[in-house]
Amino acid sequence: MIVKGGGDLATAVAHKLFHAGFSVIITELEKPRMVRRLVSFANSIYEGEWTVEGVTAVLADGAEEVNKVLKMGKIPLVIDPSCEIRKDILPTVIVDATLAKKNCGTTLEDAPIVIGLGPGFTAGKNAHGIIETKRGHHLGRIFYKGTAEPNTGVPGNIGGFTKERVFRAPCKGIVKNHLEIGAPVRTGQILCWVNGCSVAAGISGIVRGLIHDGLMVKENEKLGDIDPRGEKEYCCTISDKGRNVAGGVLEAVLYLLQKKNLRI
Repeated sequence: MIVKGGGDLATAVAHKLFHAGFSVIITELEKPRMVRRLVSFANSIYEGEWTVEGVTAVLADGAEEVNKVLKMGKIPLVIDPSCEIRKDILPTVIVDATLAKKNCGTTLEDAPIVIGLGPGFTAGKNAHGIIETKRGHHLGRIFYKGTAEPNTGVPGNIGGFTKERVFRAPCKGIVKNHLEIGAPVRTGQILCWVNGCSVAAGISGIVRGLIHDGLMVKENEKLGDIDPRGEKEYCCTISDKGRNVAGGVLEAVLYLLQKKNLRI
């Protein structure tokens, strides 16, 4: 199966499916902008390979390398923004976990089972099942009809903070990080610079997410987030949200495989 995207939620999904015994391939952009890099398999693009909670993803180039990585008991990650590899491997399941807040081209014809995460998908139109990604009562719920809740643009509440815990680019430019993920931070402390403009912490806590150093960003683009709970372990382990969403994906995959009388 293919998981489109290698950010933190996509990684939670790939991690869960891998542990459930499925062979998983991840497709990603050339320069992904995930902020929770320590728990994102997409970080293997910058590091060559990356391990999250005992599971390793390896950057692979081409079908031969993909098969080699699979035989090693690891997850191959390919730079393939359009998921062209699906035409060669003909996956039974595709999970669109790009969290783009809109559909960027995924269709029901892409695979016998297509699952979308969050808003941008309509069950029966461009996905067979949709997983709710908004924090709250329905987080992780599966929709076989209709859509997930629309994007509000407001970050989820963690430790009593929402938008205050997220920091964004003050202008267009190249990011130069001052701190690292896991570093304690105080309100007003400098986190990074963009085109020479400083970005300061809005609250105190621990830097939970921070975009990769040296990337070009747009004005107001998300650069990272601060966890006010102050637990360093949370920076390098899959979140409660990720586990909920991943559980929904696994349930949907098993249900649809049975319903369609398919095997992987």
